[in-house]
Amino acid sequence: MSQKFEMVAKTLKGLEEVLAEELRTLGAENVEPGCRMVSFEGDLAMMYRANLCCRTALSILRPIYKFIASDPDTLYEMVKEYDWGGVLTLGKTFSIDTTSHSNEFTHSRFVTYRVKDAIVDWFKDRFGPDKRPGVRLSDADVMLNVHIDGTRVTLSLNSSGESLHKRGWRVAQTDAPINEVLAAGIILKSGWRGDCPLIDPMCGSGTFLIEAALIAAGIKPGSYRETWPFSQWRDWDPELFESVLHEGEEPREIPFKIYGSDISPKAIDIAERNVLSAGVDEYINLKVRSIQQWEEAPMAGTPGVIITNPPYGERIKPEDLEGLYRTMGTKFKRVFCGYHSWVISSNDDCLTHIGLTPSVREQMQNGGLDCELREYVSFEGSKSDFRASGGTIKGDRPVREERNKKLARKSDSEWTRDARSKGMGGKRSDKPSGPRRGLPKDTPLSEKYRPKAGGFARNEERRRKFKEETAREGERRFRHQGRETSREDFRDEAEELLARRRNIHALKSLGESPKMPSLPSAGGTFMRTRRRGWKRPDAPGDNKESNE
Repeated sequence: MSQKFEMVAKTLKGLEEVLAEELRTLGAENVEPGCRMVSFEGDLAMMYRANLCCRTALSILRPIYKFIASDPDTLYEMVKEYDWGGVLTLGKTFSIDTTSHSNEFTHSRFVTYRVKDAIVDWFKDRFGPDKRPGVRLSDADVMLNVHIDGTRVTLSLNSSGESLHKRGWRVAQTDAPINEVLAAGIILKSGWRGDCPLIDPMCGSGTFLIEAALIAAGIKPGSYRETWPFSQWRDWDPELFESVLHEGEEPREIPFKIYGSDISPKAIDIAERNVLSAGVDEYINLKVRSIQQWEEAPMAGTPGVIITNPPYGERIKPEDLEGLYRTMGTKFKRVFCGYHSWVISSNDDCLTHIGLTPSVREQMQNGGLDCELREYVSFEGSKSDFRASGGTIKGDRPVREERNKKLARKSDSEWTRDARSKGMGGKRSDKPSGPRRGLPKDTPLSEKYRPKAGGFARNEERRRKFKEETAREGERRFRHQGRETSREDFRDEAEELLARRRNIHALKSLGESPKMPSLPSAGGTFMRTRRRGWKRPDAPGDNKESNE
């Protein structure tokens, strides 16, 4: 039985869970997603399979040496202690790629130099001052990866070499092509597996189209590569690699076409060349067409998926960028009704002009730009009607729905038992809570969900007491410095004052000033807030009714 070892698959932001699921499907063990990486375990065949089959991995690393180093000298000494004879020979070349997240090692290039010096000196000490393996910046026989996190240092062999997003089928590209790994990740996130039409109305060089065809047909993305760095390793097994390469080699049939269009004839020409290079031309339909020219969806009545990467206004700047996004929203609603549309963009302002509420929003990166991936589901009628007809929205939670069904099937005894076990019955575990409070213990919940003799009765009693307290407080407020004014006297006088205040013209006809009249004092003073802009007639200055 082949020996198992630890491996790390590097990926892009937002694709960790997708990659983890890919690895589990391929048979990896102890799969653990991290930040832009997924750790797992497997044997040599699993390493070959991960490189050939993972669509969302950038590289597959095999850690060989871990240690602690707090300064450059310790780093050098620890690297020099490792037995490099099992990894390199004098006739081979090597390269070093360094990633550092450390306050002690802030300069990755300096780390690279110290590691290189330690490896070269290891060979010089054993074979002579002129005996050492060569260093090559690209296309080296052995590619080493150094990862530093604080003081923890991990040295790994890079089994992938050049980034896995460089599949090998691309022969030409437009100005801003999307990364192949990112394109495959978005397709996998959408749930599309070839079971309905897929459209990219702004396809550019055809990356989404080709990656979709590879997914639906079951073609390994790594099958286009001719050389692999692990073929230079001492445990290289060519027969095992060939068997993994030819696993499930026969492509699957795709029942639905993949449609791509672009306003640029040059882009469509480039897409055609890439499609032919990938050997998936039988699955893809290309046409020069702007998104404004889409008047009907292919295969009318069959819902599908739209996945597109429109211009952001960074490298490609159309004349009316906001208008382009508004047109997208209009087409999603009117032409592609019933479709699930996925859009990735770094321009939040333009995304709002689509005019639809996204059901999914995820943070991602494309070409070093912070982007957002959004899903829009267009349908006729309400969401409830859409779901009732069998439609689903990505935001739906099947687990929650199943849980609600289980709760609906619970008997009264199960409700009571669960509430007591979770401490939901108040201070005493045998005291009913919620709608059962105030009812006999054996009263079925379904018969009397609203207890009249319990909660409602107590609420009515509280309301009655509150009204009585309010009335008593009101009586106390009618007392003025020891002299009590009856409620009737006060109400009559107040009504008279209010009537006079409402009719300013009547006051003027009686020769009275429209000032705020005051109540007759009863041994004290009744204060009223002065109206804004009003002066007392006896105040210094002009005697006017209001400030102009």
